[in-house]
This record gives sequence, C-alpha cells and structure tokens, in this order.
Amino acid sequence: MKIKEWAEEDRPREKMLLKGIASLSDAELLAILIGSGNSQETAVQLSQRILGSVNNNLNALGKLSVKELMSKFKGIGKVKAIIINAALELGKRRGNSDPVQRPAIRASKDAYLLFHPLLCDLPHEELWIALTNRSSQVIEKVKISQGGTNETSADLRIILKAAINALAAGIIVCHNHPSGNTRPSRQDDQLTQRLRDAARLIEIKLLDHIVLADGNYYSYSDDGKL
Repeated sequence: MKIKEWAEEDRPREKMLLKGIASLSDAELLAILIGSGNSQETAVQLSQRILGSVNNNLNALGKLSVKELMSKFKGIGKVKAIIINAALELGKRRGNSDPVQRPAIRASKDAYLLFHPLLCDLPHEELWIALTNRSSQVIEKVKISQGGTNETSADLRIILKAAINALAAGIIVCHNHPSGNTRPSRQDDQLTQRLRDAARLIEIKLLDHIVLADGNYYSYSDDGKL
C-alpha cells in the first residue's frame, strides 16, 4: 500500500500533527524528509532500510556522503541525499547550541521591562499579553488589540484561547497610555476583574495587569487588586 492509502493517523505527517512530533519513529521522521520511496518501497520502508544499514544509529547515518546514499539506496537521488545530510547536520549543530533562556517574571518591574520596548513610543493604545509557565517563565508574547489615542478593547475569548493553546499557567496583561497618565480607567478595572474570574475557571492565573507609560507604570498586583 502507498502511504496515502494508510489510515490517516498512521501517515507520518498526519500522525505528527495529531499526536506530536515525539510520537514518530526515526524512520517516520526520515520518511517525511525524503517524501517518497521507490517502486518497491514506501518512504517509510525505504527509511527503515536506510536506518537498518547503519544499525539504526543516526551518528553513523550522518557520516554517509551524498554519493554513498545515492549509490546504496534505490529511490535516493541527489536532492533527497542532500536533504538527509542537511537535516543531520542541523541536528548536530542544535546539540552544540546554547539552550534558549526564557525571561522570568518575578515582579511587576520585570513585566514592565518586558513590554516597555514594544509600547513606550506608540501614539495609540495597544493591549498585549505575556503567557507564562509554572516557573513564571515567558512562553510567548501576543498582541491582542490596537485602539486609538485613549482606548483599546480586548476580547476575553482571544486572550483565553491564546493561553489555552500555549498551555500557559499564567497571564500578564499590559497596555499603554500614550497620555503618560498611568492611572487605570474604569474600563481597565472591568477588564481585569472579568479576565481574572474567567481565567480562574480554567485554572489559569491572571498574574498582573500593567498600565504602561514611558518611564512609569501601574501594577494591579502591586496595588492589591488581584
């Protein structure tokens, strides 16, 4: 059977999307790279044979040249051999790279410094969120909305959807006041309370809401309003 005739959850690409990349075997990952097999083998079968030739050792596979891959395996032409070599070289370089250091939010000043470069010089209001893990490290920053010179709106569903998709444990909200006045408005208070209560229902904590101006900020957490 051709791979496209397999059950969807068994096809390497579809399986990766459904179950995550960690669920794929080395042969399935290699099959995604080469894309197709030959007249006798699917891409997965060809990949299994390639790996079997090096006792399933990826380091040994990385030592095979483009010419060796082309000469030893039917269905592996120059382009596929180059792709295999390039992928294994990337894996080697990744191992030599420093791990990504995510910024951690331990206090309101950390949140202010995180958002200040994004918002300090804007002539209009924007609302952003930072999503954090259980160690208070920032997973990602997301722009939620953009408004006028004195107001912006926020859809709680967009905020919560972003948090759920990121498997976040915490949310930090930040928006700017171009006027330079960091005093929160009644609308800011209402948004903070509604988001805090909605996030609590899905066991996500609203850690802070920062109102930012260039050189100064207001923190709901510091003011005891969370």
